[in-house]
Amino acid sequence: MTTKHPVNVLFVDDQTNNLDGFRANFRRNYTVFTAASAEEARKILSDHDIHVLVTDQKMPHTLGTELIEEVLEKHPHQTRILLTAYTDSEVLLDAFQKGLIFQYVFKPYEPDALKELIDRAYDLYSLKKIKEQLYKEYVKSQEEILIMQVKNQL
Repeated sequence: MTTKHPVNVLFVDDQTNNLDGFRANFRRNYTVFTAASAEEARKILSDHDIHVLVTDQKMPHTLGTELIEEVLEKHPHQTRILLTAYTDSEVLLDAFQKGLIFQYVFKPYEPDALKELIDRAYDLYSLKKIKEQLYKEYVKSQEEILIMQVKNQL
């Protein structure tokens, strides 16, 4: 699935050099937003329609999985990728089982592989939006059919 729409990606990491590196690697491919903390990320998420969230797991005040859990209800279609430098398999398994993340990536990431993953994450986001729209259209058509049946019975 390819898109002509800009893909909004939010990258969250407490290390400035990682934010700069991400922006440098991906600014030509996506509309890149960066946040150095979960608090900054929340602000960006409230102000912009973010399609793909990429967050580091280990940050000083909020873990990446905690941030993801917080924003999941308000942004259910958003696709989430967890970055980690650690092999904490219990945390990763728990995040998958709860449906919090689409995928995880170990640091340091390889830019081409991460780009491919972000593209796939956006495809999933797009499919979720299409599914939602089709469901709304289905419900509307079922309501219209029901109204027509009731009118015909009168």
